[in-house]
Amino acid sequence: MADFQIGMQIEAEHMQNLFGSHDAYIKQIEDDLQVIITDRNGEVRISGDETAVNKAAKLIRELVELSRRGNRIQEQNVSYALELSREGDEEALLEIDSECICHTIAGKPIKPKTVGQKRYIDAIRDKMIVFGLGPAGTGKTYLAMAMAITAFKNHEVERIILTRPAIEAGEKLGFLPGDLQSKVDPYLRPLYDALYQIMGAESFQKNMEKGLIEVAPLAYMRGRTLDNAYIILDEAQNTTPAQMKMFLTRIGFGSKVVVTGDASQKDLAAGTQSGLDVAEKVLGKISDIAFIRLTSRDVVRHPLVQKIVKAYEDYESRLNNRQVKHARKEESRPRRNSAQQSIQRNIKQRK
Repeated sequence: MADFQIGMQIEAEHMQNLFGSHDAYIKQIEDDLQVIITDRNGEVRISGDETAVNKAAKLIRELVELSRRGNRIQEQNVSYALELSREGDEEALLEIDSECICHTIAGKPIKPKTVGQKRYIDAIRDKMIVFGLGPAGTGKTYLAMAMAITAFKNHEVERIILTRPAIEAGEKLGFLPGDLQSKVDPYLRPLYDALYQIMGAESFQKNMEKGLIEVAPLAYMRGRTLDNAYIILDEAQNTTPAQMKMFLTRIGFGSKVVVTGDASQKDLAAGTQSGLDVAEKVLGKISDIAFIRLTSRDVVRHPLVQKIVKAYEDYESRLNNRQVKHARKEESRPRRNSAQQSIQRNIKQRK
C-alpha cells in the first residue's frame, strides 16, 4: 500500500456523529476502502493508496456536510455513501438530502435517502398516478403518506383516502371480536401508525371526524368517484385484476393516486393473478402513469434488512433461471406424436 496521506479538520460537534459508536462508521469506511483513518486533536488523517485515500476524503466530506445540515449519521447513510463512492457518484448523497418533504410531529425532517426514493418522489410530483414497486423497507408507503399530508396541508387536495385490501392470511375476519371497523383495523394499522407519526394523533382524529381523512378497506371504494383527493392504495400486490381496475376507475378530477406494492409478498390464494402484475402490463405505456421500481439498494431500515432482501432477490433470480432452463430443455426434447405414444403405452401394458 502506497504511503499517501490527507489531513482534514473537522469540528468537534460533528466528529462523534461521523465516527459513530465505538468508531463503527470509520471502521466501516476503512474496511471498504482499505485505508487507515486516525483522529489526532480534531484532525482526521487518512492514509493508504492515493486513489482510495482521495475517495475516503471525498466521502467523509459528504458525511460531515450531512451532519452540518442537522442529520444524525446512521449506518445506512455510511453504507449508501460507500455504494455511491464505488460508482463515482458521491455528490448524489447531498442532492438527495436537499429534498425535504415535510416534518414529523416531533420535528424530524422526512427526506428521501436514496436515488431511487428521490426518483419516486419526483414521479409523484409530476404524474397523476404512480406505482411504487419494491421490497419491504424501501419507504414506498411512508413517503407517499408524507407527500399526501403535505399536499393536504397546502390545500392542493381536499382530503386524503388511504386504502388497502383486507386479505386474510390464514384467519377469517368473522372470527375477530368487535364490529366491522374493529375487524378491519388490524389490516390498516400500518397506515394509522404513519399518520400518527407525521400528523399527530389529535390532528388525525380531528380531520378523520370531519371526513377529510379516510382509512378504509379497498372494498369500500366500489361505486364511488373520488374528486380532489390524494388516494393511496397500499399492499396492491394483494388485489385481483378486477379490484385494481375498480380502484383505478374511481379517480376523479383534481386527484392524485399512489399505488404501492411488493410483488414478492403476495397473500392471494394459489393460482390467483395479482392486479398489480396485470396493471403494469396494461398501463405501462400511458404517459401520465409512472412505474417506479425500488430495490434492495433503497432499503432504509436496519442494514440487516437490506442483506435479507438482497439474499431473497438473489435466491429468486437463481430459481427463476433454473425454471427457464428447465422449460427450454423440455421444449428442445423431440416430441412423439399421439400414435407413437399409444404404441408405447400398449407395449408397457403387455409387459
